[in-house]
Amino acid sequence: MTTPKIIALAGSLRKDSFNQKLINEAARFALESGAEVEVIKLADLAIPMFDEDLEAQGTPAGVQQLKDKLRAADGILLASPEYNGSITAVLKNAIDWASRTEQGAEPAFANKVTALYAASPGGLGGLRGLNHVRDILSGIGSLVLANQLAVPAIHTLLDDNGRITDPATAEKVAGLAQQLVSVASKLK
Repeated sequence: MTTPKIIALAGSLRKDSFNQKLINEAARFALESGAEVEVIKLADLAIPMFDEDLEAQGTPAGVQQLKDKLRAADGILLASPEYNGSITAVLKNAIDWASRTEQGAEPAFANKVTALYAASPGGLGGLRGLNHVRDILSGIGSLVLANQLAVPAIHTLLDDNGRITDPATAEKVAGLAQQLVSVASKLK
């Protein structure tokens, strides 16, 4: 089995994002499972709102960086906050930019194994938005794992360092990350 390269990201810009903390934990478990893992923060990329007129002037640097990292990856750990029952604008915008293909380049999400996570202080844990994320990513060629994880009441499950304190929740987060690593290793 070869070492898969995994990109981990959350669809949030918020400094203390629960979904960023969740994806950091998933990344840690993927690393422990033998993967090479890089966590990307969308806030660090300064991705502008998608606009074909802007795209015609050239791909913004943060967008190109995201595309390059996704293209080099074998798998993606992705956490999506739920806003009004759907995907966040920042995540949809990043996906829209990354899905644009320059002549001769591979689509950034094509054939990338993706594991979906969501977290929320609410009782559903962001579950309703995951179907929208699944539809979007499947439509642009990502191989989205059937299993997904929504973590309700996340604010009660994290310590001051962002680590999951509930063993059952940690086991679920780790299990999905391990599944991603396993499938990405086999497809590499």
